[in-house]
Amino acid sequence: MGVAIRRAGEDDREAVIRLLDEAFQSDPVSSWVFPDAEHRRLRHPLLMGAFVDAVLAEGYVDVTEDGSACALWLSVPAEPAGEDDEDGPAQLRENVDPENERVELISRLTAGIHPEGQAHEYLWMIGVTPGRQGEGLGAALVQHVLDRCDGEGVAAYLEASSARSRGLYERLGFEFTGSALELPAGPLMWPMWREPVREPLRGEAGS
Repeated sequence: MGVAIRRAGEDDREAVIRLLDEAFQSDPVSSWVFPDAEHRRLRHPLLMGAFVDAVLAEGYVDVTEDGSACALWLSVPAEPAGEDDEDGPAQLRENVDPENERVELISRLTAGIHPEGQAHEYLWMIGVTPGRQGEGLGAALVQHVLDRCDGEGVAAYLEASSARSRGLYERLGFEFTGSALELPAGPLMWPMWREPVREPLRGEAGS
């Protein structure tokens, strides 16, 4: 049975934030950004809200029809349209947790390793309700966009935040770029890239 997927809108904002907050409370990177569990419970939803707002404004959010999983995507052009927002990470910190420099640092570090020069779809985040993980919902959400990428000849990029998620992305055709991002006194993040898969032409050799 297929997974029904739809494009989220502003009316879905709060539900998507709650979903991401639940899905990432124990994530290695979220735990690094907010080391104290109680503080994380208070501030982590604000960070997820900032991410959702940015993607709703500049990209798109896909959700499963039952609301149990979501994926945040940005379409990145080969050449930036204008100057990068140097104040963006600092503003993120101010809005989410002003005393926490790691909120700003994670934004600057991931921006610093983001590939340039080739248009691609950027999977910012993907979250699945904890009780539904392992059912293939995340893979279905990603494949939904990858099918379009293959049809249009567009690459895809992401940063895996755990070894488990890296394995999932490898099964979907992503390859580790070869240089991990090591957060200061924290976990690794794995930049991963996927070239579009070209359908074989009729009569080509192969099986």
